Amino acid sequence: MKTPTYLSKTLPVLLLLATLAGCTGYRIGGARLSGVDSGPVPPTELITEQLIDAEKAVRAKRSSQSLAHLVVRKPPPYAIGPGDILSIVVWDHPELAGQGVAASSTAVDPQSPGAPPPAGFVVDHEGRVQFPFAGTLMLAGLTEEQARALLTKRLAHYITRPLVTLRVQAYRSKRVYIDGEVRLPGLQSINDIPMTLVEALNRSGGMLPSADQSRIVLERGDARYQVGLRALVARGINPGSILLAHGDVVRVHSRDESKVFVSGEVVTPKALTMHDGRLTLNEALGESGGISPLSGDARQVYVVRRAPEGTRIYQLDARRAGALAMAEAFELEPRDLIYVAASPLANWYRSVSMLFPGALTQVVTISRP
Repeated sequence: MKTPTYLSKTLPVLLLLATLAGCTGYRIGGARLSGVDSGPVPPTELITEQLIDAEKAVRAKRSSQSLAHLVVRKPPPYAIGPGDILSIVVWDHPELAGQGVAASSTAVDPQSPGAPPPAGFVVDHEGRVQFPFAGTLMLAGLTEEQARALLTKRLAHYITRPLVTLRVQAYRSKRVYIDGEVRLPGLQSINDIPMTLVEALNRSGGMLPSADQSRIVLERGDARYQVGLRALVARGINPGSILLAHGDVVRVHSRDESKVFVSGEVVTPKALTMHDGRLTLNEALGESGGISPLSGDARQVYVVRRAPEGTRIYQLDARRAGALAMAEAFELEPRDLIYVAASPLANWYRSVSMLFPGALTQVVTISRP
């Protein structure tokens, strides 16, 4: 039997192209891409219901442990500290009323910027106050009630049944700093009203529309805690029970910093902004137009995540039954990369096109009778 002329011309070309395409070694998710040895690849974890449940449990445990000691059900009363200005009045003894020393005009009260602090008894850097007849009093760390009781006890040696009024006139010893996506960033003084996280945010004018309520970072010394308001409410924890301490820094991050990236064989590759810290795999694929019907391989949907223990790679087979439900339950994290691999036919076509530009078009042209 005689081979047709067009077939005899195209058969060697097709065999050559098939051989070369098979030698390219293009494997998504393997240890080799396009014939280049990329070194060891982290193991791929299939996205299953068991994996989703385990991820949720780890996330909940991590959140509860990190914030457990920050939650205070009953905030303690304000404790006097160095720099505070006290107003002290001894009833029926006006000669003691004006003995307070005016604070230095260079020390500006943070509660009234630009105005000199009021006259009063200034707690020195060691936490002491000098008062007539009572001498030197160590008041740092005491509440107003305790300081009043101590002063009354000292004055009782010279005054019969003294009646003393003592209160903090200017709060200057304890401060927190609010930064990021708030209307009025800056220093906030801690006063007799407990400085909770919600109180600090309200004093700063509230959060801007661009703020990410799931990424509020609290820095205390060398420790850093990430607070998500939405997650706390979902767990039944009042954000107002998180008590701030002197020197705390609260940073409210922007939503633009919490993005995930969708690339590969999707209709519209893009960077997506999370919705207050929440975005599922199904939502990310949907906002990117879905898997490309022409070149995407629904069996190879990958999520690449940089974790403290190293890079982790998750894989979803979207053709399996229940895959959409698992994609909806799989929650992404900031900076996750979603990659949809190309189908084997698309890989073969691209490999051939790179080796021999226009070769497939030429084969189709030659093969026509």
